[in-house]
Amino acid sequence: MSGFRVLAQLLEPIEAETPYGGRSVSFEPLGSVWLRLEGRRRRERTEAGVTSAIEVATGETRTDPRLTEGRVIRFGGADWTIAAVDADPERPGRTRLGLERSR
Repeated sequence: MSGFRVLAQLLEPIEAETPYGGRSVSFEPLGSVWLRLEGRRRRERTEAGVTSAIEVATGETRTDPRLTEGRVIRFGGADWTIAAVDADPERPGRTRLGLERSR
């Protein structure tokens, strides 16, 4: 897999209700992971009739039980949500991640 490696911070999003009935999200650090990142691309997503642009990327890292869908990986000043986690059948001990971020 070609690409470049980055040291990324792994975060758990924690949602809470504010005193005024709103929602807030904070992030609890879970550690760091080395990630080999493939090229990024943009695509559009439509939900409830609203179209928004998102950026998607694929990454590879060592298998780690902390890597689960919904957690966040932060690198390069941006937060990426883990959308998919798949073991790489050709490389034991490696995991492929599908990453997304809103634009």
